[in-house]
Amino acid sequence: MNKQKQQKKLISLLIILAMALGLAACGANAPSASGSGTLPTVDPSGAEIIVPEEIDSIVVMAPSIAETVVALGYGDKIIAYDISSMGLEGLPENVPVFDLVEPDMEQLVSLKPDLLLVTNLSLYDESNPYQQLIDLGVCVACIPSSDSIADIQSDIAFIAAVLGESKKGDALIAQMQVEIDEIVAIAQGITEKKTVYFEISAAPYMYSFGKGVFLNEMIELIGAENILAGEEGWLSVSEESVVAANPDVILTNVNYIDNPTQEIMERSGWDALAAVQNGDVYYIDNMASSLPNQNVVKAMRQMAEAIYPEYYGK
Repeated sequence: MNKQKQQKKLISLLIILAMALGLAACGANAPSASGSGTLPTVDPSGAEIIVPEEIDSIVVMAPSIAETVVALGYGDKIIAYDISSMGLEGLPENVPVFDLVEPDMEQLVSLKPDLLLVTNLSLYDESNPYQQLIDLGVCVACIPSSDSIADIQSDIAFIAAVLGESKKGDALIAQMQVEIDEIVAIAQGITEKKTVYFEISAAPYMYSFGKGVFLNEMIELIGAENILAGEEGWLSVSEESVVAANPDVILTNVNYIDNPTQEIMERSGWDALAAVQNGDVYYIDNMASSLPNQNVVKAMRQMAEAIYPEYYGK
């Protein structure tokens, strides 16, 4: 019963994520100009913001954002976060925790943080759910889910700018790019591209992605081909379509079952797949491959080493 509940919750979050990618903003629309000040005046969603000169209290409503805030040295300023961020390194314990999709607005108001960082997953069905906080003088900045590496880097730069730490943000992005460039340089020498199926939700609710998702971009930069690259965005996948594509390699970041790679290897009708026959089914770190922030390079390296050990192996 617990597994069924976990699976249903996962599918709901995946559907919300897919919907969120199509939404433009968390707050009211605003002109795209960023103003002449050193602090941002427009967030990535296009909403106008007023960033305080001093930020002593932060609430983060997404684990991807939480990891970036911590990496920039502001973990000790976080006074609350979403439930999905629980357990992340660098976050304080014994602080309020909120539901990611529908946070307790009354409790948020009582905290009155200097800065609230959200994505378009929170209260996604409302046009401006945080107006009450904005009216109280809280800076609410929305960072919609990114679908490319360039957008992820832009989000890091924005968060750093809001915190007044642009130099730290530049350094974080530069290190990220160095690691990506190293992988891309190796990929240029790969002439025979392998086909890949990347599973983010296991059977019977199989889920993956096509083009327009940063994970697909990562597969291509490694020098491989996503079997679903002809489709768009986050996808519900049929077993028949994977079997028909016969991928060379299967990757999974499913972490809610005991042994996701073994489950794939033992699926009925999958024993004829090249990936299964050759044992080329691998687990990729769930957090690094799920959260659009600087840590995607960790997942990218794992993916590269799994797909092409002869090129990327240590």
